[in-house]
Parts: sequence; structure tokens; C-alpha cells
Amino acid sequence: MQRTTSHEALKARETHLQQLLLQGLDGDEAAYRQFLTLLSAHLRSFLRRRLQSPEVEDLLQEALLAVHNARHTYRSEQPVTAWVQAIARYKLMDHFRAHARHDALNDPLSDQAELLADEDHQAKQAQRDLARLLEQLPDKQRLPIFHVKLQGLSVEETARRTGLSASAVKVGVHRGLKALAALIGGHR
Repeated sequence: MQRTTSHEALKARETHLQQLLLQGLDGDEAAYRQFLTLLSAHLRSFLRRRLQSPEVEDLLQEALLAVHNARHTYRSEQPVTAWVQAIARYKLMDHFRAHARHDALNDPLSDQAELLADEDHQAKQAQRDLARLLEQLPDKQRLPIFHVKLQGLSVEETARRTGLSASAVKVGVHRGLKALAALIGGHR
């Protein structure tokens, strides 16, 4: 039953995205803006699953621009998400190719032992600093960040472990990261 409901939700989202895109192609600017907004969330998730990097937002913008520039190529008989993900995959491959070339042009450092020792020290220092910052957050923000961002658990698993709802976990992560940024920037 859960799988059917999930499948139905995906199909409904697909249909909604397609309707918004088609309305946008027919000149409805509000529908097109809503399409891009919903698409941003979908693409961000798609890219984050494939790239653990702060460059996700840059890639997201590139993919959205590519979708906008290629919107005239969309055929209504094909799923919107498949069409968009194909475009996003090309952008992702371009990103990987660019970084592979960049990495190949840079010589590795000769004194690896010193570098690794310094990295280990920096990592331990960063862990201590992060632990101090997290201690300043309330549990409803600290626990979701710890489980989702540091341990890599899913939102659902974090919700089960903490007794929070899935939406409360998402809100806790979002607000907690915002609070951490304020603490780091000294804005609190």
C-alpha cells in the first residue's frame, strides 16, 4: 500500500510539473515561474545524490538555465523529469570532466606524510569546533543536524530515532544550519 501511494505521488508530481511547463510554453509566466521553483527542489535533490559538494547550487543554476534554453525541445509525450534529468546529467558530466582535467594538470605534493598529518590535525580541530557549536543549539536543531548531516541518516530514520516528525527533522536541519552560520559569522 505504501509503495502504491508513493508511486501515485510521483505520478501526480510528474503530471503537475508537465502541466506547469506546458502552460509556461503557452505564455503563462506565473505557471512557468512555479514550474522552475518546483523543478529547483527536484533538481537539487537529484544533484545532491550524485555530488557531495558545495558546487551543487552552481550546477543547479546551470541546469535550470539549460532547461530554460532547451524548453522548446520538450515533447509533451515524454516525462518532464526524464527530460530534465537528462539535461542535468549532461551538466554533471561536464562538471566531472572539467574537474578531472583540472586535477590532471596539478602535480601531487611530494611530502604526503606531512600533508596527511596536518590534515588529520585540522580534521580533529574542526570536529572539536563543530561539537562546541552544536552544543549551543537546542536539541530539536542539534539532533537532526547530527543524525542527517554528520551521520548520513535519512530524514525518516532520524525522525524514528529522535521522536520528531519528518517535517520537524527537515525544519530542524534548516534552522539549525542557519543558526550555525550565524554563530560562525558572529551574528547571534
